[in-house]
Amino acid sequence: MPSVQIKYQTFHPSIWPKMIGEVSRDATPGALVQVLGKEGTPFGWGLWNPKSRMPLRVVSHSLEDLDESFFEIAIRRAANFRREILQLDAVTNSYRAVHGDADFLPGMVADKFADVLSVEITNLAAWQRLPKWLPLLHECFDTKRVVASVDPELARIEGIPRTGGVVSDAVRSVRIREHGVRYEVDFSDGHKTGFFCDQRDNRKKSGMLAAGRTVLDLCCYTGGFAISAALAGAADVTGVDLDETAIAMAKRNSNTNSAKVKFTHADAFTWARTMIENGRTWDLVIADPPKFIHGRDDEIGTAKYADLNKLALQLVAPDGLFVTCSCSGQLGAGEFERIVITSAHRRNIRLQTFDRTGAGPDHPTLSNYPESRYLKVLWSRVIRGLADTR
Repeated sequence: MPSVQIKYQTFHPSIWPKMIGEVSRDATPGALVQVLGKEGTPFGWGLWNPKSRMPLRVVSHSLEDLDESFFEIAIRRAANFRREILQLDAVTNSYRAVHGDADFLPGMVADKFADVLSVEITNLAAWQRLPKWLPLLHECFDTKRVVASVDPELARIEGIPRTGGVVSDAVRSVRIREHGVRYEVDFSDGHKTGFFCDQRDNRKKSGMLAAGRTVLDLCCYTGGFAISAALAGAADVTGVDLDETAIAMAKRNSNTNSAKVKFTHADAFTWARTMIENGRTWDLVIADPPKFIHGRDDEIGTAKYADLNKLALQLVAPDGLFVTCSCSGQLGAGEFERIVITSAHRRNIRLQTFDRTGAGPDHPTLSNYPESRYLKVLWSRVIRGLADTR
């Protein structure tokens, strides 16, 4: 059995190059290897790729023998969790089927969209195994077609060949349902796996707050929050996004659901400044921007979160509601909340925060991998005129 030794004991699944010790000669790229501790004794099992920025991904700290059947069991457990325990099929036919490390399948994120499995591969080991895993994934999640993607830059770094592996089926789009709302998922132009399943419960929750209120959905993408608000009885709904293709999809989704939403193709920052100058406000403002932070100490990304929240808060009517999100995994929940609070206080605003949520339960967080808690959503009422100005 090939083996890789680590210099320092850690239960985090991601092992950086500086932590790698001796490597056996038979440890080939993509191989399942036994992980040895600093004393050379068994410590667990992982997937190895010396070309990767993260050469070792530990999948288990079991001291018992482990083989490729481990991953087949992991797929079945992932399906059991979504379909039997969470019973997601009762409310939607679209959800996260496999959540990478959190489901002990590093390098693969898979979403179920009706009968289509949308798979995003991020490491060589998962790419090598996908042809074997795919039939089992289809069986477990009741899917028939696959759309597989690999980021070209990641493929270069990981040494993933340009040819071979799983070939995507010829599927451009598919219709899905979620809490009674219908959406179209376009795989040719969609982000990541095609649709953000992680906000499913937050879309429903925001809809419950929208009845009778005017609603603004900043960075609306394909219209999830906006459409949910309109269908819940909002008095008026506006959606804004810079992605012209996403806005076109949002309009189609709105028409499909007979939802009345005014969608605008514009940069959220510039548009928000114009609305502030015009004195416009909304009773409920939702800010769900794309991932701004792409690495450690990303000051530009942090500044974007501060700027967007500063602008969005000024668009909330007195005693209105504010829902703000961050999908940057490297931005901790505490730091994100600090950014939002600071943005409010600098405008002499106080936030009466009444909930903190994240991704749906089909996006579990691994206890030894806190970065897997990437989505943070802060729910607040905006209080003006009561702030201490000292």
